[in-house]
Amino acid sequence: MVASKLRRRPQLSEEVAGHIRGQIMSGALRPGQFVRIDETAMELGVSATPVREALVSLRGEGLVEQVPHRGYRVGDLSREDIDDIFWLQGTIATKLARRAARVITAVQIEQLTHLNAGLREAVEQANPEAIESCEFEFHRFINRVAGGSKLAWFLFGAIRYTPARLYASDPAWGTESVLSHEILIDALRRGDLDAVGEQMCRQFVDGAERLTAHLERVGLWASPNTVAR
Repeated sequence: MVASKLRRRPQLSEEVAGHIRGQIMSGALRPGQFVRIDETAMELGVSATPVREALVSLRGEGLVEQVPHRGYRVGDLSREDIDDIFWLQGTIATKLARRAARVITAVQIEQLTHLNAGLREAVEQANPEAIESCEFEFHRFINRVAGGSKLAWFLFGAIRYTPARLYASDPAWGTESVLSHEILIDALRRGDLDAVGEQMCRQFVDGAERLTAHLERVGLWASPNTVAR
């Protein structure tokens, strides 16, 4: 995965952490592999400081571990971890979607339809960056309709572990996402809370299955001793 140059901003270490987190969750960085500070800084076009700060943050999340005199090493990532992450995301998102279904207006339904049209266009143009942005905005809109800012904050923390660009680069996922959104919008229009909850939950189950299948294809769990330590 080729990373774009990151701009220098106060939250730069968070952006670097997001990049490394995405590499770990997508299998680009494997369990047992060391994250080299200087190499990562050069790749991203930043100094070593935000990379070091990012790794300290990721250590707190359990994604990397510090090895004395050697640096930071990627921690284990199991199938159960993937299931747990998406279960948490799906549980929160489903609750918010059902709450939104109780209060959403006709005008907001049309706004949501417009957002999905933007996603459809991005998918047709095969623009991963736009797909990623449109998908995020679609779900953020639902969360805003629902209210419950604290619950949405927890969801935002959980979705950091989703390698969004991996999905956005998959044409099959993009097409399925647009269709899933259409079904969800229809359920919201009808005020069918059960259908809304079921469809939202299904999206996260699908996300877990796709990521697990991807990690299996790239051989993340093929052998515990394939990465040099």
